[in-house]
Amino acid sequence: MTTPSAATTPSPSTPVASPSADVSASGGPGRFGSLGPVGLVLGGCVSVQFGGALAVLLIPRAGALGVVTLRLLVAAIVLLLVCRPRLRGHSRSDWGTVVAFGIAMAGMNGLFYQAVARIPLGPAVTLEVLGPLALSVLASRRLINVVWAGLALGGVFLLGGGGFGSLDPVGAAFALAAGGMWAAYIVFSARTGRRFPQADGLALAMAVGAVLFLPLGIAESGAKLVDPTTFALGAAVALLSSVLPYTLELLALRRLPASTFAVLMSLEPALAATAGFLILGQSLTTPQSIAIALVIAASMGAVRTQVGRGKAPAPRVES
Repeated sequence: MTTPSAATTPSPSTPVASPSADVSASGGPGRFGSLGPVGLVLGGCVSVQFGGALAVLLIPRAGALGVVTLRLLVAAIVLLLVCRPRLRGHSRSDWGTVVAFGIAMAGMNGLFYQAVARIPLGPAVTLEVLGPLALSVLASRRLINVVWAGLALGGVFLLGGGGFGSLDPVGAAFALAAGGMWAAYIVFSARTGRRFPQADGLALAMAVGAVLFLPLGIAESGAKLVDPTTFALGAAVALLSSVLPYTLELLALRRLPASTFAVLMSLEPALAATAGFLILGQSLTTPQSIAIALVIAASMGAVRTQVGRGKAPAPRVES
């Protein structure tokens, strides 16, 4: 995902890490400048979705909960080593916020991987996107968002074949629930960003999510988690779906207008469908393709409306 993706996600407030920081502090144009900010965003989106496709391939080997555990654990270790967040000097309220952020992150990923174990990647991401889209519409409170909501509902109707007859209803329900957790992720990522410097809060929240999911992963997968091949593939999922896209999006946000960033992130359902087709052989029917296009259009419209009111999208590391 779900990094968490993210991603089609206009934050109601400040991103996790400030995009106004000096670019040179993170490698700057010397390392990534040749790609350009648009290339960084698209690279992050592609990384997330192909990481999701790899996770689908890994699920039969380690189980959905096992894959989530490996992803969160490896991503947490990498982020903690890179960020080295300060543990002292935070209030109880600060820790409550970062724990809630970690719970939302873990829930978003866990529900999304349960979805992609049952339905194709493209439809799963499309349904998941409805969570942040609904948050954007509700936060904006503008009449134009009735149009975007109508487009999204039309897309959902087509995607479900008029009643989700063409999709596993349990998988569709998991994807919708993941979208709800994605919306919660956006809210708590903004609150965490206000309380913790740089990406410290993200690293700590990822650790919280990993600790919460570890018992579930052990219960489902047991010794499979320490199989060298399984662990290596899980680490690849973590890097592709969490660490790399977050880094690329953070760099892009420092040089890219928020409106352009939001529109590019809205393309994720299409990229997910492409990854599903190329890696997993998951083809879409014509109605499903139209449905994804409708949801993308609704997401683009909603995020542009939100950004136009001064709201900046937040990077995501989920789904």
